[in-house]
Formats: sequence, structure tokens, C-alpha cells
Amino acid sequence: MPPRTLRGVGVSPGLAVAPALVIETRFPEVADRSISADEVEPEIRRLHFAMDAVVDSLAALRERVRARAGEEESRIFDAQILMVQDPDFQASVEHLIRQNLLSAETAFEFKALELRVAWSGSASLRMRERLADLAAIQMRVLRHLVGGEAEDAWVTQTHENVIIVAHELSPGMTVQMDRDHVLGIISEEGTRTSHAAILAHSLGIPAVMGAAGAMARIQSGQVVLLDGRTGAVIIDPEAVDLEEARVRATRRHRLELELETLGDAPATTPDGEVVTLLGNVDLPEEIEVAARHGARGVGLLRTEFLITGRASLPSEDEQAAYFQRVARAFPRQPVVIRTFDLGGDKFPAAFEAPQEANPFLGWRSIRVCLDQPDIFRPQLRAILRSALNHDLRVMLPLVTRVDEVEQTREILAQEADALMRAGVPAATEVPVGVMIETPAAVLMADRLAEVSDFFSVGTNDLTQYTLAVDRGNARLAGRFTPHDPSVIRQLRQVIQAGEAASVPVGICGEMASDPLMAVLLIGLGYRQLSVAPPTLLLLRWLVRQVPLSACQEAAAAALGASRAEAVRAALRAIVTSHIDLRLLDPE
Repeated sequence: MPPRTLRGVGVSPGLAVAPALVIETRFPEVADRSISADEVEPEIRRLHFAMDAVVDSLAALRERVRARAGEEESRIFDAQILMVQDPDFQASVEHLIRQNLLSAETAFEFKALELRVAWSGSASLRMRERLADLAAIQMRVLRHLVGGEAEDAWVTQTHENVIIVAHELSPGMTVQMDRDHVLGIISEEGTRTSHAAILAHSLGIPAVMGAAGAMARIQSGQVVLLDGRTGAVIIDPEAVDLEEARVRATRRHRLELELETLGDAPATTPDGEVVTLLGNVDLPEEIEVAARHGARGVGLLRTEFLITGRASLPSEDEQAAYFQRVARAFPRQPVVIRTFDLGGDKFPAAFEAPQEANPFLGWRSIRVCLDQPDIFRPQLRAILRSALNHDLRVMLPLVTRVDEVEQTREILAQEADALMRAGVPAATEVPVGVMIETPAAVLMADRLAEVSDFFSVGTNDLTQYTLAVDRGNARLAGRFTPHDPSVIRQLRQVIQAGEAASVPVGICGEMASDPLMAVLLIGLGYRQLSVAPPTLLLLRWLVRQVPLSACQEAAAAALGASRAEAVRAALRAIVTSHIDLRLLDPE
């Protein structure tokens, strides 16, 4: 890779070329200042004035986000407001002012740093997210106390087209960006599910997160080319880079025009095999996109956005209203609701989660739900209430044991009975399925089929746990490949177990959104693919171009391969005979 090229994670699609604006977010200088006894109460009043002002500014930002990006996204500021208003933290700062005769800013900085040190020792991604929230409010409060420019003043001062480069972007900074002038975002920190990434996607700003080294290698004023789909960033692009980008953009546009002509054409191969394409829905704004692009239902309705960054858990009524909203968008079509995939970085701010050395191998997903019935039961009741006149289904994440499904079924039956006795309109039962995302689930698929109504393979975690590779570790990015023969063989094993038990099997992981891998999956026997909404039209077009016989040929070659590279080569060779791969813009 050329030294002027960076690689990150594409979190919001689109190409952008513009001079960089590097944002250095520094805490204001706070001088150690002592006060006299007579100044204690005025300093405490000054502290409360600053904190109240920050709460007001965060509340105003929340309203601005609600107007620009939606109700759900606006709630990401609740955790920061709760943090500022935390009575224990406020009391500790006040105590330091009174006992040590320190100024409000000195005492606040000391206590904030103390908290940062305590949280920094955690391996939990959730705690790292809370650190970002703490840093955001620390900067705001200190700037109120010592004076100086607001953290996001640069946003309103941007009058030329730029690409923002930062170590980390707060939600408040992201939502205030002027879409007319901010053409793209590059951040060293962040993932597809980070707050800034979610908002960038909602605002339609091309963005790349996790671009390690961006701050050191990019200077303000340097022209940068970014691809928000592939995650590629080129510094000081040459004429050939710009021409290649123009050609890619032209190809994409040409393909988009062709995709628009599909209309309601079914996803049927040239030799007559029908493939059902459903949508993965992470955020509310994707509901309409999935429906517009022809999704035949929702194969994965993630519910974590209801809790991420929030100060409290959503109520049963709030969840029921959301599930009904999705169901109304897909009348007479299935909507598969994944129960809370809590764990790692997906705990609400107010939830007392344990500190774990390996949180993604620990207390998460179905384990948390079964251990915390106060969380699980309201969600299941909300699903039952919403399923009265709709085809809603329950899907359990990270199942490794048969008894986890049995326990869930028992709880569902209890809640259905309780709703009926209370006279609350609700379905008496809903289909219960399992996400296959660990080697344990693959090996036990025949037994899980005895207690499950359907399977859906989560290829992201299946790949991670099979290869023992952390998919969030940039150093191991080259080893995280769903093309690995060990993953392909497990995919075949799952479909065989499902077919033997007459249990429908689908795919809801990112693998299905990759056109070449979709061909392989169809060849392995999968006839239900649930993908990101923007990919639906492309996959429908692809299915109509590549015959089943070619898909099966690709699957046979992949099952016979011993290396991931051989799997990729076989896929490319077979698919090339049916479509121009340049249209797919492969890496």
C-alpha cells in the first residue's frame, strides 16, 4: 500500500475530495488556583452555573439532532446530560472545593481526571464509550469555567469545502456540521456503530472511521480523497487517483441507473431459482430505505439503538411502538427481531455492567437477557403485543446451548399467558429462532433445530470466533476473512442441519452484503439473505445475472479450497463469466 494511503472502516458511503481541516480538540489550560474561605460558596455557585449551562447546551443539541436526524438519534445525548447531573460527582467536586479550598475549575478537573484514570483501566468497550462522553462534558464545563472558545466553534466557522480529520468526533460536533461545506469525515477512532458514525450516515456525509495515524499524516490544507464505502483514504491524490475515483463514481452511477430499472422484478436466477432478499435494520431511518429497495421483510431488526448511549432502558410501550412501526412498513411480511444483544459496548449508561477482561467472551447477549428478566420480559411482552396482527419473530443472539432456547420459550409462554389474563391484546405465541454465530452452535445445529423454528447465521461473529480473531483489532484485519475455508465448511454444515430438520436457514451477517460472497452462499444452499438496505438492489440485480449452476460451481470450488485466497480467486473467476466485475468495484 502506498505510504500516502490510509485504510479505515467505511461507515457512510460516498466519494469526497477536498482540503483537509484537522481538528485538534484540546482541554483548556487550567491553572492550579486556591481560594479563601470566603470564596467557597461563590465558587460552588459558579460550578453549578457552568454545569447548568452545559446541560442547557446539550439539551439544545439534542433538540437539533431530533430535528435533523430523528428522535432515536437525539437520545445519545441523554447519557452526557445524566453524567453532568450526577449528584455523587457534583458532591465530590463541591467537597474538594470546601475541604481543599480549590477553585471550581481546579476541583472539577481533578475529579474528572480521577474518574478517567479509574475508567481507563477497563478493557470494556462500553467504558471506553463512556470515556468519550466524559471527555466531551469535561471540555464543555472547563471552557465555561475558564472561558475560551466552545469545543465545536469551528463548525460554524467552516465556509469552504473541507474534509474533517480528527482523532475522535463527538456526536455534538458531528450533528452541527454544515453539509454544504463538510464533504467528508476521517476519524482515527470509531466504528460503524459509534455515535459519530451513526450521525454521519444519517446526515449523508461520507465517512471513514478507525483510520489509524490520520492525525500524524494529514495536515490542514492537504487535499484528501476518501471513499466512505471501502474505507480508503488517499493523501495528496495524484491525477491518476482522481481519474480512478471519477471512473469508479461513473461506474457506480451507471450501475445505479441500471438498478433503478429493476422495478419489482423478483430475485430469481436465470435458471429459475428464487432467492428471498430481506433487509437488516439497525436504525429507524433504514426502515423506509429497506421497503423502498424491495426488501421482502426484515431479516434482522437490531434493537441495540434503543439502549446505546441512553441513560435508561426503554419501556415496554416504547419498544412495542417501535416494533409496530417496523411491522406496518412490511405488511404480511416477516420481521425478525433480535433480542437485546447486550454486552461489550452495548450496555445503557445506567446499567451496572461487570468489568471483564474479555467482554466479548463474557456476559453478553442471551446470557444477560436470561440473567436479567427485568430487561428480557418487557421486550418479549412488547414483541407479543406487536405480533397480534403482524408476522413478528424472535431471534436469540449468541446461543451456544439448547437450554437457552428452552428457557426463552418458557418465558415467552408465561408472558403470553399473563397478557391474556390481564386482557391485553397480544399474540399467544411467536416463532423463535437462533442466531448461529459460534462454532458451538454449528456443532449443535441438529439439536438446536429440535427447539427452533428457524436459523439465521451471523457471519461476523462466526468468523471471529472460528478464527480466534478480534474483528475490531486493526493489527489482525488481514486475518479476519469470511473467505476462510473453515468458515465456508461451517456454513455448509448449518444448511445441511437445517435441511435435515426442515428448519429454514438464512444469513443475516455482513457476508451476505458482499456480492461475490452472496453468490457463494446461494451455491451452498442459502435461499434467504438479509442484508444492509443499500445493498438490496445490487443483490437483486446480481441474482438475476448469475445462474444457480454457476453459484453451485463456486461453492464446490470454495469447499475444496485450502486457503482463503483460493476461495476469492475461484469466486472471481466464475462470476467474471457472467458479469463485469468492475461494476462491483471490488477491492
